[in-house]
Amino acid sequence: MRVAVTYGDDELIFQHFGHTEHFKLYDIEDGEVISTEVVDTGDAGHEALALFLAGRGVETLICGGIGPGAVTALGMAGIRVFGGITGLADFAVEALIRGILAYNPEPNCDHHHEEGGSCGGGDCCH
Repeated sequence: MRVAVTYGDDELIFQHFGHTEHFKLYDIEDGEVISTEVVDTGDAGHEALALFLAGRGVETLICGGIGPGAVTALGMAGIRVFGGITGLADFAVEALIRGILAYNPEPNCDHHHEEGGSCGGGDCCH
């Protein structure tokens, strides 16, 4: 299985899917991480990131906040979404492997957009 995590320079899960500049990819076999790689998104954004991930064989995404359009695009690409996650990327992947990853089934950001704001603030999508 290949898992992608929105990834910040601080090794934490980046909290806005559509603005992530990096993903950390994890290859998992028999309940163990066998390899990891950090990839640059190359300025792809929002729904285009679904194609970016699908092209790299990703089956599961762990992220912070994510909008409904991106969730739909990822679903159409066959990628499961575990959103609303905070903390260290490696810990989240370990929790996923163990079957104990707590996540928000509706981790979207559109409440900011409806109010005329954006997801650029420090408290976005938590």
